[in-house]
Amino acid sequence: MSQITIYLDPKTETDLKAAVERSGVSTSRWIARVIQEKLQNTWRPDVRDLLGAWPDLPEVDEIRATQGADLPRESL
Repeated sequence: MSQITIYLDPKTETDLKAAVERSGVSTSRWIARVIQEKLQNTWRPDVRDLLGAWPDLPEVDEIRATQGADLPRESL
């Protein structure tokens, strides 16, 4: 395992200590979990489970059909 030194402003340090205390894990483990969450590029299982949960949700084409045309963009 590697060691990393980080510098925190006083408020962030206070907030970190409070979050760590609430979690019941060590500071290293808490920070490692946050980093792992931020590095994931997949949806969490509880979010994936919501796919299809709204059968009456309109398709994207239906939503876009009610929108007007885009305004022309300014040239750069």
